[in-house]
Amino acid sequence: MFRSALLRSQIHRQSRNYVRATSQVAAEPYGHLPTSQSPITPKMNFINSVTPDGTQIPTYRVLDGVGELLDGAELPEIDEAFARRIYENMMQIPVIDNLLNNVQRQGKISFYMTAHGEEATVIGSAAALADNDEILGQYREMGALLWRGYGLDDVMAQCFGNAEDASTKGKQMPVHFNSKEHHFHAISSPLATQIPQAAGVGFAIKRDPARRGKNCAAVYFGEGAASEGDFHAGMLLASTIPSPTLFIARNNGFAISTPSTEQYHGDGIAARGPGYGMDTLRVDGNDVLAVLSGVREARRRCVEQGRGVLVEAMTYRYVPQLPQLPNIHPPSISTFSLLTPTSTSSVGHHSTSDDSFAYRPRQEVEDRKRIDNPIARFRKFLEARKWWDDKEEDELKDRLKGEVMRAFKRHETMQRHEVREMFEGVYRGEEPWNIREQREELKALLQKYGKDWEPWRSELKKHKGEGKELMQ
Repeated sequence: MFRSALLRSQIHRQSRNYVRATSQVAAEPYGHLPTSQSPITPKMNFINSVTPDGTQIPTYRVLDGVGELLDGAELPEIDEAFARRIYENMMQIPVIDNLLNNVQRQGKISFYMTAHGEEATVIGSAAALADNDEILGQYREMGALLWRGYGLDDVMAQCFGNAEDASTKGKQMPVHFNSKEHHFHAISSPLATQIPQAAGVGFAIKRDPARRGKNCAAVYFGEGAASEGDFHAGMLLASTIPSPTLFIARNNGFAISTPSTEQYHGDGIAARGPGYGMDTLRVDGNDVLAVLSGVREARRRCVEQGRGVLVEAMTYRYVPQLPQLPNIHPPSISTFSLLTPTSTSSVGHHSTSDDSFAYRPRQEVEDRKRIDNPIARFRKFLEARKWWDDKEEDELKDRLKGEVMRAFKRHETMQRHEVREMFEGVYRGEEPWNIREQREELKALLQKYGKDWEPWRSELKKHKGEGKELMQ
């Protein structure tokens, strides 16, 4: 028994000496396990925070609610021309959103999703990326496309699904954009599918000698999508392979209807980044300069390290207050109603399929709109530097609303693609039997009912060729 105890004592002493000898930190008396950098301690210590003192992760902000620089904050590198461009792009988004949201209410398009209240997050991050970084959006990133030069005609064509819709050929839901020219990947409706895809895109960039160390894949998603398994698959891939993937979480407080307090118990989305070994930042998503500065630094780390980085932008869904109808001649009633937010559209619902008053009080929305408006905050910043004034504001609003209305009127009555287009480009390579079978079935139905049944006749008139290319 004595020799057994002595042997255990010797083994314990040798093991402790081995650990101490291999420890890289002399101040830690018990060293580390051979396969870990975690220091050994004889004290039990449960943790429930990624911060040492147990507090929540702080939120990075540059401007306060009235557009003034916070004490100790540093302005990102920005000149007057660049600042004005940011502001004009932020202003353009709600003008488009108000019109197309009301167009959907009139039954002219099937669906729409606004970016109300998230203009600073979308434009600030887009301005921080390189124009040839790959973007995988969710469905509120139209502003990122507009920043890169995607035109109003492209927006209207896609939402109406007409013959000029070059990105989806009328086969996709409205606001599901894509543009190879602008490095913007096709949006999918299912939540979070783009997140692991982005990690794969980042890995492809890393394997390309011409783009390695120069570009990244930026993926946008809401905090609701971060509850999907695909979020964790993408984070794991980007952190372990690794790949230069920039994860931008838009935390607007709700998924489609579930408050963030019911989606997770921990400290938001940012707390998950360190668990995957990622550099992580939480930023005020209603402060466009904080978003710009934060995403610039996140992108630098992502590209230089060749691995994933996470940014959580804290924002809220509501509509910035816009002025009444500008001087569009002649200003018709229909024009006024399309450009002016209605009592319901001015809330910032999840989509046109949602009524957010079912899960959040109206007063809460109005209070947030009044005290934390991203567009008003940045305008005050510009005005304080003499980079903007009331006259320019009025001119910008008139110009934006005029441009949006002209694009809308041009595309509102434009015909759709030929009916046969629905069978084109579904699969790559040789056309499979099931597509040929479906085309023949539709052809027979059109020949039987296309000329005699009024619902079909009126629907066919909306398409170029009126389906004759199939009936013949």
